[in-house]
Amino acid sequence: MWHLIGTVRSMPSLNVSFTDEELEGVRAAAAAEGKSLKQYLHDLGVREHQRKQFVAGALAWGEKLSAEFDEAFPDELPPSRRRDRGAAVA
Repeated sequence: MWHLIGTVRSMPSLNVSFTDEELEGVRAAAAAEGKSLKQYLHDLGVREHQRKQFVAGALAWGEKLSAEFDEAFPDELPPSRRRDRGAAVA
C-alpha cells in the first residue's frame, strides 16, 4: 500500500453564506428530509442541474416535433400561429 501514499485527492468544496433566517430555513428543510445540511445542499444542487437538463431536453424534443404535430393537428394551433400560417400561405 506504500504506492498510494500522496495520491489521495480531496473533493472540491464550497463555502456558502446565509443570513441567520436563511440558514434556519435550510436547516429545517434538511431535517424534514432526514438529511444533514451538507447532504441536503449537495443534493439540492445536483437536483437543480438535473432539472435544467430535463427541461432543455423536453424543449428540444417539443421543438423537433412541433412541425409534425402542427401538420397532423392544424385545428390545435394557437390563434397567433394560425394567423402567421395563413399569411404565409396567402
